[in-house]
Order: sequence, then C-alpha cells, then structure tokens
Amino acid sequence: MKLVVVSAGLSAPSSSRILADRLTQAVTSQVAGADVGVDVVDVTVVELRDLAVEIAHNLVTGFPGPALREALDAVAGADGLIAVSPVFSASYSGLFKSFFDVLDKDALTGKPVLVGATGGTPRHSLVLEHAMRPLFAYLRAVVVPTAVYAASQDWGAEGLEQRVERAGGELARLMTGLAAARPAPVEWGDDVIPFERQLAALRVE
Repeated sequence: MKLVVVSAGLSAPSSSRILADRLTQAVTSQVAGADVGVDVVDVTVVELRDLAVEIAHNLVTGFPGPALREALDAVAGADGLIAVSPVFSASYSGLFKSFFDVLDKDALTGKPVLVGATGGTPRHSLVLEHAMRPLFAYLRAVVVPTAVYAASQDWGAEGLEQRVERAGGELARLMTGLAAARPAPVEWGDDVIPFERQLAALRVE
C-alpha cells in the first residue's frame, strides 16, 4: 500500500513538514492496526521546495524534469495522499498550487486525500474549507471529512493531536476500503416469522 505525502513548506524543517509527518504517523499506525493484511505502508515524501525550479520550467515548457516526473508518478500511483501547505495571503501557497497545476487532471480521480495547513494565526484556519477542499474536489479526489490546521500556538496544545488522529483514521479507513461506521451484520435465527404470516395475523376476521 502506497502513501504519498506532499509538503509545501519552504524552510527546513518547516511547520508544514512537521504536521505532514504527524499525519503520516497517524495514518500508517492505523492502517497497520486495521487487520486487513497490511503490515507496512510504503511512504513517499515529496518536498515541493526541492522541485520549485522544475515546476516553474514545466509551467513554461509543458515538460517535467526527471525529479518532478518521479514525484508526479508517485502521486498518480498512490493509494492515498496527504497534502499540506503553509498559508500565504489567506490561501495555499503558489508553489503548492503550481504542483497540482502540472499534475495530470485525472491523476487524483477517486483517490483518498487528507488536507492540512499551517499558519501563524488561527484566523487562517478556514483556508482548508474555502481553498484546499474545493481544489481537490475539482480534481475529483475523495477528501476526508476532517482537515487539520495548525497555528503557531497549537503545537503542544490540547486538541491538535486528537484532530491528527481522527483525520489519520479517516484516511486509513478509505485506503483500506473499510467503511467509517459499518453496522454489525444482523444474524437471523430459525425462529423468524415470515412476513406474510405476520400480515395474516393482522387481518380482521
């Protein structure tokens, strides 16, 4: 099972990469514990800052360089995707958007995606809903219900780890094909009364 992680952080290390790593750990641990015969998840991390020049060249020429081509193929072949961007001007970064601009338009169709973002203030948390979720919906991906935003004060604070675990579980269930809340099967006994007999008992003589 293949999981690809796209981080658009610009520094090394970046808060976006730290959040991406936490989400990755949540997904891999819950896939391993899902009892579906998957013990190891093959994780590939794509650092967009290392591909910035090739992405720019691809936008101009229409042809990806070798490193970018490898990253695009990894995303297309993944069973699940984690995508994390820093917030710039109340939206995802231009580098983040440019990477998905050069991705094949059908590469994410039906693919489970977990989105995350980082920023300096909680006021930017809606970027997940007004920018990132619509982007991946347009690309026909299946975005998990829980998106994770981490502001500067969230690191080490209560709540972030719970959101990370919840989102990771949602992506893990989609990747392994498990329903989020599958009801237990009903076991019928030998004493079940056929429906026609129940109707007959209701007739007025």
